[in-house]
Amino acid sequence: MEGGAAASTPAALPYYVAFSQLLGLTLVAMTGAWLGLYRGGIAWESDLQFNAHPLCMVIGLVFLQGDALLVYRVFRNEAKRTTKVLHGLLHIFALVIALVGLVAVFDYHRKKGYADLYSLHSWCGILVFVLYFVQWLVGFSFFLFPGAPFSLRSRYRPQHIFFGATIFLLSVGTALLGLKEALLFNLGKSGLRQNSHPLWRLHITVAV
Repeated sequence: MEGGAAASTPAALPYYVAFSQLLGLTLVAMTGAWLGLYRGGIAWESDLQFNAHPLCMVIGLVFLQGDALLVYRVFRNEAKRTTKVLHGLLHIFALVIALVGLVAVFDYHRKKGYADLYSLHSWCGILVFVLYFVQWLVGFSFFLFPGAPFSLRSRYRPQHIFFGATIFLLSVGTALLGLKEALLFNLGKSGLRQNSHPLWRLHITVAV
């Protein structure tokens, strides 16, 4: 995303950005609280390994991916190379954290002898992760290294922006689907009365 004169920053943009960060951090905190208070916390070598999956996916594919998309709005007057590197780094962190979340759930299923990819959420999740990885790989090769010719970058940029926003929305939808799926699974095991507290806490998380 190069070229063009420096654009003026809308007066309300800092408030929108601050609000988005507050929502994002609240989402991460609520997810962590739900896992810690009602699902026993997180550990890699026990039944709690599964809990690393929702937390990593929320941090990686919702919070960090969302921040990466905001970079060009927030730092629109900074050097393009610096902005581009920051955008790429945030996506790298998001990709790595999401990969940890995927490894956690597949390893948990393997240890428990559970089938993989048996739900709508799991299929949507794999699709979103593959799309995200392809988007990152193409974007990295076009805009960072080795870099495509300027004319080719200019033609691809609108598609890159469109698919980036689309994949982010798909990530949010898949995360919501997974949170509700986990809740319904727990309700089926224990009933509504015993799960009333995690129910309202998870509903707040979904609303955020």
